[in-house]
Amino acid sequence: MFEQQNAYSSLPTATVASGFFSKVYGWMTAGLALTALVSMFTLSSEAMLQLIFGNKLVFYGLIFGELGLVIALSAAINRISAATATLMFLGYSALNGVTFAAIFLVYTQSSIASTFFVASGTFAAMSLYGYVTKRDLTGWGIFLFMGLIGIIIASVVNIFLQSEMIYWITSYIGVFVFVGLTAYDTQKIKMIGQAGFADAEQQKKAAILGALRLYLDFINLFLMLLRVMGTRR
Repeated sequence: MFEQQNAYSSLPTATVASGFFSKVYGWMTAGLALTALVSMFTLSSEAMLQLIFGNKLVFYGLIFGELGLVIALSAAINRISAATATLMFLGYSALNGVTFAAIFLVYTQSSIASTFFVASGTFAAMSLYGYVTKRDLTGWGIFLFMGLIGIIIASVVNIFLQSEMIYWITSYIGVFVFVGLTAYDTQKIKMIGQAGFADAEQQKKAAILGALRLYLDFINLFLMLLRVMGTRR
């Protein structure tokens, strides 16, 4: 093992970073694909739709389950194996696919498709910017985090107020927050890759955590854009 670690850490930084980013985007793509497949399966089953959306306890139970998986994976990443981290990430992606089916019941397919392409292009552009820019984006972190907290609080409050103005304000601010987070997280992941890893196991776990961050950025950017651009049924 010691010899394997030495051999691994002796690889050029650019080689390690390149391989690391390939894994990050590979797992992110796998997560998104799994989410889409599970959503399609859920939509094709009347029994599944009735179980999930016909009972608020089940629906909110799934939401809290997703949140719990994200928190658990982020908190325990140093204590669990790469295989366990991978299963937790895929489990989250699958659960998200179940609840994600709701957007197909609310918005038209054409508006979902067009918004997906806009979100994909925006995400790709900002992720590329975060990767190639020489500007240190660390200072963005605190402002983006404050914006994210503000969106969460306002959204929870609006469950009771049902204010259209708050809905639109949080939607537009949300777009800017997740656009910024895409660039910020990409640069942060790049820095982690450039720092190198003790062994392949550590790289795999870091790649899963990086994939989770970018997956969340993309999904939330898509949802915020859908609230702005989407056409309801």
